[in-house]
This record gives sequence, structure tokens and C-alpha cells, in this order.
Amino acid sequence: MLGRILRALDPYVLMMFGTVALAAVLPAQGVGATIAGTAADIGIVFLFFLYGTRISPAAAWEGMRHWRLQLAVLLSTFVLIPLLGLGVSAGLSGILPAPLLAGVLFLSALPSTVQSSIALVSIARGNVPAALCAASASNILGIFLTPVLAGWLLHMDGAGPSLKVFRDIVLLLLVPFLVGQVLRPWISAWVTRNKGILGLADRGSILLIIYVAFSRGMADGIWSRVSVPELAILVAVLALLLAVILALTAFGARRLVGLDTADEIVVQFCGATKSLASGLPMAGVMFAGPQVGLIVLPVMLYHQLQLVACTVLARRYAARAGQGASP
Repeated sequence: MLGRILRALDPYVLMMFGTVALAAVLPAQGVGATIAGTAADIGIVFLFFLYGTRISPAAAWEGMRHWRLQLAVLLSTFVLIPLLGLGVSAGLSGILPAPLLAGVLFLSALPSTVQSSIALVSIARGNVPAALCAASASNILGIFLTPVLAGWLLHMDGAGPSLKVFRDIVLLLLVPFLVGQVLRPWISAWVTRNKGILGLADRGSILLIIYVAFSRGMADGIWSRVSVPELAILVAVLALLLAVILALTAFGARRLVGLDTADEIVVQFCGATKSLASGLPMAGVMFAGPQVGLIVLPVMLYHQLQLVACTVLARRYAARAGQGASP
């Protein structure tokens, strides 16, 4: 089991925490902070433009014909998990700092992962075409739903972003995404051919967003307000939250919706995972301030937890399928 967990660790997530350490030792300050912030905004525009060129709306809408599966994924992503996040935030009020609780609420409103969830479904021998449709639909809707849902959840908790923030969301997130969608018929082949270089560029943009966010936190001294026991509580709560979501999505897909195992796998992995690639840029726009570093921390931690837990679970599904196929 330990070997499986170690193999599931994502080197890129380790680079993210290395970036956090760099920001702690050498934070961007003064003119450097201004330049880094502008570069991070450009990176956000670039990321969402790429998302627009990569996600096929035709494939997403085609998959909606399997409406019970797709509805189950969307309800898990945008209803079940936000309700659980609201409960966690209320239960931990006064125990964890407010920025961490805001981060849990923000995490709960994010769309599903795309690459990770599809890869996990493939490993588990689930319905890969349905997973592609579910993840694509989740992310297309997430461009519109996540800012609104996160804003509503945070207002319920007394920490919502101002309406002015939504102007920046439109300009930095929605407009680049729509431009990518419009240009997709002409440039998607070029994007596919150069996915290696572009992948390095978009990952580098996310690392820059993290560096800017945590540099602001260092300048404001927010890390002095968080203790090691509080971080340990956060990790334990996120792990418990993930376990509950995985259990509920499996039970709901099988018992309530009546799906077979291949489709149950799709609901579980697409319905329980949350997108780090979408979450960090959105947070950079919605929470422009020194506390954004603490707000994105739950997203980063949950991402690593979901990779480890879901990879182990996917291999168990695959082993079970292999046993069932053997004579």
C-alpha cells in the first residue's frame, strides 16, 4: 500500500510546494511584485485561452445523451460537495483561520479535473468516453458556475468577494476561454501538435500564480497566523471529506441512479475530483490580496490527496475487473 501511495505522488505538486518554499525565502517585493503580478495575470489569460482551445463543446453536449450519468456527476460537483464544504466550514469555524475556511468553500465550488479524472477512469477500466464528456461539461459549466457558486458560499459564510471581482473574472477568465472556443476549429490541431511545449508553459504559469500568491502572504505575515496543528487539522479534514465524497458518489451511482460498474467509476472519479488547473487561476482573480496564499492551500492539498486516493482506488477497480475476466 505504501509503495502505491508513493508512486501516486505527483512530482508537479512537489514543485508547487517547492514554489511555496521559494516564496517564503525570496518573496517578490516592490517593483518585482508588480512585475510578477502582471505576469501572473497574463498567465491566467493564457491558461483559460488554452482551455478554450482544448475542450470540445460538441463532445460535451454529445455525452449529455447519457443524462443520468452526466447529471450525477454535475450534482456531485456543484451541489453535493459545496453542501459538504459549507458544513465543514461551519463545523470548523473558530478552529481554523478564516482564510483556510474560505479556501475549503472555494475548493468545494470548483469543477472536476479533466486529464486526471479521464486517466483514472481509464486505469480503472471505466467508461472513458463518458468520462471525457463529463469532465468537459463540468469545466465548461465551471467557467460560469464556479465564480457564482463560490461567491454565494462565501457570502453565506460572511466572506464573499465583491461584485467588482466578477468584472475581472469576465475579462481574465471568461473572455479568453470564449476566444479559445471560437478559434478552436482553426488552431486545435496546432495546439495538439505542440501540447508538450504548451503543457510546460501552462504549468509554468500556474507555478508563477502560486509564487505571486504566497509572496503576497509573506509580505503581509499571514503565515504567522497559522500553526502546524491547524495545518494538520486541515489535512485530516480534507482527507475525511474526500473519503466521504468517494463513498457517496459510489453509493449514489450504484444504488440511487442504477448505473453499472463502468459508469459508476465515471461518477466517482469525475464527481469527486476538483481541478487545480482551474482553481488556482480563478483564486488569483477572485481573491486578489495577501490572504490568497492560504485560500489556495486547501486546493493544493486536496489535489494531492485525490491523486493518491483515486490512483489506489482505480488500481483496485482494475484488479477486480481482471479477476472477473479470468476463466
